[in-house]
Parts: sequence; structure tokens; C-alpha cells
Amino acid sequence: MTLTSAVDAAYLVAALLFLGALAGLSRHESARRGNLLGITGMTLALVATVALAVSTAQRGALTTLLLIAAAMSLGAVIGTWRARRVEMTGMPELVAILHSFVGVAAVLVGVNTFLGEGYAGAAGVSQRIEIAAGVFIGAVTFTGSVVAWAKLSARMKSSPLMLPRRHLLNLLVVLASLAVSVWFVVASSLLPLLLLTALALLLGAHLVASIGGGDMPVVVSMLNSYSGWAAAAAGFMLGNDLLIITGALVGSSGAILSYIMCKAMNRSFVSVIAGGFGADPVGPAGDGEDQGTHREVSAEGVAELLRRARSVVITPGYGMAVAHAQHPVARLVERLGELGVDVRFGIHPVAGRLPGHMNVLLAEARVPYDIVLGMDEINDDLASTDVVLVIGANDTVNPAAIEQPGSPIAGMPVLEVWNASDVVVFKRSMATGYAGVQNPLFFRDNTQMIFGDAKDKVEEILTALAG
Repeated sequence: MTLTSAVDAAYLVAALLFLGALAGLSRHESARRGNLLGITGMTLALVATVALAVSTAQRGALTTLLLIAAAMSLGAVIGTWRARRVEMTGMPELVAILHSFVGVAAVLVGVNTFLGEGYAGAAGVSQRIEIAAGVFIGAVTFTGSVVAWAKLSARMKSSPLMLPRRHLLNLLVVLASLAVSVWFVVASSLLPLLLLTALALLLGAHLVASIGGGDMPVVVSMLNSYSGWAAAAAGFMLGNDLLIITGALVGSSGAILSYIMCKAMNRSFVSVIAGGFGADPVGPAGDGEDQGTHREVSAEGVAELLRRARSVVITPGYGMAVAHAQHPVARLVERLGELGVDVRFGIHPVAGRLPGHMNVLLAEARVPYDIVLGMDEINDDLASTDVVLVIGANDTVNPAAIEQPGSPIAGMPVLEVWNASDVVVFKRSMATGYAGVQNPLFFRDNTQMIFGDAKDKVEEILTALAG
């Protein structure tokens, strides 16, 4: 068997492993196996690609191998360092910034491919089309991901950037990019390629900046899709079949996930990816002074409610991740089970600013999978629930989404926790959530607030239950 045939076989096996990884990640119970399959496939693909690159190197196999080893070592050191230091609360912005690397890689591959073949006349019309598409998608992904990272990490305001006639501006930039792409394909010149890159960079930044914080989970998922298509475009430019397959898998699965999330949030798919077109907020849901007064409860009071309860639902949010409260919450579930209380979790599709963020946190704390239910599975049962504990959630349990048509989150399906007999909300203060919308839930007759660090408060409740 020749090396080329061996590499092709390795690519085929890696592609099958990637498919198995996606299938495994679709369920809690098989997620670990899915991750291992993905890691195995990527390792196999890297080894095969390095072997092929070294064997076909024009500047000497040893020099090529050393350059590849140096680049991979640097990337491995940086990646390991960030992976060890990042908190679970930082996962959404980490994912966003990782997407930007794929985008900038596609841009660099496109420019390098043109410089290597375009000036020599080797790049045909079809390859110049591939270069233009790859550079455009990559540049949009790069700046869009950087802006998403800045919003998620609070380096930028989460509110949308509302420039005058912003949708017309986006359309003009898209049309200009198309015209410049045609110029590049016809003229085979570096100038239109650089101009196309600049236009795409501006478009990506403005598209994401125009989207509000409430829709950022969908944006992160959509940028994941963009990064996949950017990788596929790079695969076409490099003639790498596995990169094309992998990019297409990431691109299509990201697009499907984004569509599912848009349906779960009652958002228009086209609206979100077009920079919030047609989704301008009518006005805020009001501030705390207009809603009424809230009631406070102590940890001992919550413990007493839980002792009397037969059924309890816990709805976690980003605040639980910030407080690192998942382990005390898991111990609370265990303690309530010992008391004969039926405990389940209700998870909103976008809880935690990233799809699956809460599920990962609960799995880390070894919460049983069978009591972690999605919003659609738990909502009908909330009316017969004795106590709901809202731990660090805000926008995902906001009745304004249903009751106030003028709210920025109007129409978004939420966990209808207010239908339970008693609701206890864990918060640090009465501040609004990530979407900047006040929550009328806090002022309902059956709602009580417990203020402070969620981890500390759950620990106090555990102590009170033990007493």
C-alpha cells in the first residue's frame, strides 16, 4: 500500500469516527464515548496529514517536520494552558474565541493559496472562486466570533448596536463583497482579495454587534456553523477531502442546532443571522419599582419549605455556574431524596449562554441524567410542583416573555415556574438578567427571594435540613 492510499484510508476511518462522535454527543449517557471517538479521529487525521506533508515536502522532510512540530507544540502549550485555567463560566466566550481561530485560518489559507498559485497562473477560475468564498466566510467568522467573545465576557455591552439603516448597510456590504469577488475571479489580482477581506471583516463585526444578549446563544451556535463552512472552504483550497467532510459536518450540525434553538426561543432563524432583522425591541419590561415589592426568605425558611414538599424542581442558570454551586446543589438533591422528596431539574435550551452548559455542570457534579429534563418535558408538570428553586436563572424564567408583548424577549418560550405552589429565587441582587429585562416573577405572591452567593446559600440550606 502506498502512503497516499494509507492516508486516504486513515481519512476515511477518521471521518467515520467523527460521525460516531456526533452520534455519541447527542445523548448524556454516550457523550463521554462521543468525545473519545472525536479525539481518536482527530489524532488519526493529524498523524496522517503530517506524514503526507513530510513525504511531499519541497524544502526537505526534516525542515517541514520541525516546522510542523514547532507550530503544533506552541498550539498545544497554549491550548493546555487555557483549558486548565478556564472556569466553566468562561466556556461560552472560550468557544466563541476558538471559532475565530478557524475563521482567521481560512483567510490565511486563502491568501496563501493565491500567493502561491495565483501569481504563477496556476489558480484556475474554479479555485479563485473557492479562495473568494473561503476568505469571505473566514473573515466574517473571525470578527463575528471576536465580537461574540467580547459580549459574552462583558468586554462589550450585551445590548444590540442600533446604527441607522443598519440592515441596508449590511445589504450594501454584501453586494459590494459579491462585486469585489467577481473582480477578483476575473482579474486574479491581490488587491480585490484584500478588499474582499476588509469588507467581510466589517460585515462579521457589525452582524454580531447588532444582535442583543438574549440571542447570543444562537449566535455562538451559528458561528460554530460558519467556522465549519470556513474549514470546508479551506479543504477545497488545499484539496483535503477530510477537511471538507469535517467542515461540512460542523457546518451542517451547527446550522441545525441554531435552527432548533431559534424555534425554542421563538426567534426567526433568518432574523438572527441577518443581525436581528425585524426584531428591534419595542421597549423594556419595566423596572422593579413599577412591579411591586418582593419578599425575602432565609435559608431556614427555604429548608422548611423543602421539608414539607413532595415534589421539587430546580431550574439552574448562568448564576449557578458563576457561584460554582453545582456540587452543593447535587448534595441538596441527594439530601432531599433521603427525605422522600421527588427532585428533578428543568433546563432551558439556552440556559447558561451556551447550549448544554447547564447539563455539563450537572454532569460534572454527578447529578443523575434521568432527573435532568428539558423545558418541554418539565413545563406541564410545574403546576403540580410544590417548590421550584430558581438558582441563578433570570431571562429563562421570565413571565414577561409570555405576558408582555412589548418586552425584548416577547414570544420566547420560558420555564413557567410561577405555576408552582412556591418559588424561591436565588440571586445576588435585584439586577436584571443578561438581556437587560426586569423579571415580574420576583414580585409574584408565591415567589420569595434569597439573596447572596448561591453556593453559600445552598450550603446553609443543607445545614438547616440536617438540623
